[in-house]
Amino acid sequence: MPTALPTSLMSALIEESLDAVLIVDEHCRIRYANQSLQALCGCSERELLDRSLDALLPDAMAAYHTDYVRILEQGGKPSAVLGKVREFSIRHKNGKAIPIEMKALDLGEHDGSRYFGAFLEDLRPRRRMEDKNAALLARLEQEAMTDALTEIANRRGFEAEAAQMMARAQRSGVPVAIGIADIDHFKNINDDHGHPVGDIVLRIVARRMIEAARATDFVARIGGEEFGLLFPETSSETAIGIAQRIREAIAASPIRADDDCEICATISIGLASMAPGMALDEALANADCALYAAKNGGRNRVETI
Repeated sequence: MPTALPTSLMSALIEESLDAVLIVDEHCRIRYANQSLQALCGCSERELLDRSLDALLPDAMAAYHTDYVRILEQGGKPSAVLGKVREFSIRHKNGKAIPIEMKALDLGEHDGSRYFGAFLEDLRPRRRMEDKNAALLARLEQEAMTDALTEIANRRGFEAEAAQMMARAQRSGVPVAIGIADIDHFKNINDDHGHPVGDIVLRIVARRMIEAARATDFVARIGGEEFGLLFPETSSETAIGIAQRIREAIAASPIRADDDCEICATISIGLASMAPGMALDEALANADCALYAAKNGGRNRVETI
């Protein structure tokens, strides 16, 4: 049989544990608090020993905790806490609540008194990491739905927004107007002035479209020189008016690419109504047909079907 280790070794290990360790008696008086617990609550050992555990608990928990321990000590109903890992909060010396993960144990009787112990882990580092990861995930998701060149939504973002608008339209019964805008003769701009100038045109057109649209409208770059438009709870007549305003905003003044280059860009827009229950592809196909009609009609115009 291996020789039993002296309890002093285990005591030394617990004292230096990274987890906070606490022992209370049947009267909820703190009988032991290791260094990690002292650091966690901001109290010295002298301030903790023989103090009621309730002083470290939030008010809502402290109000019934002593009675709860008394019921356990008297052999009342089975505990929902002992032996299980639960999340709680303790109160720091400065009054702030500290989130913890705790496993409480019934340590049994010793010299006629009953004792309870607990291991406590500070959840703040984990919560900070979770918040950091959540923020990173949100940023990555946002980037995945954003067009890097124009810094507006991309096709993926457009489809996600369209799905939400269609779901709302399904509930309200009010249609959504959808549009496709295309920069006229954009290939000529790239061929005549180069792709860097074409990129400037795309960025400025995107900005002007956002500025001319309503706050509730949605504009996205869905490919090349094409932009998708969503007009929530909007009739065809109203959508035509907004689309005309967007078209006019693009054509209103030349786009200055550099000191020696100004581009007189225009756009054509095709509109369609996206009735509740209609598939996005069907609505886009209708808007594309209207866009084709706008191109055939001379460009720099709005058409609808």
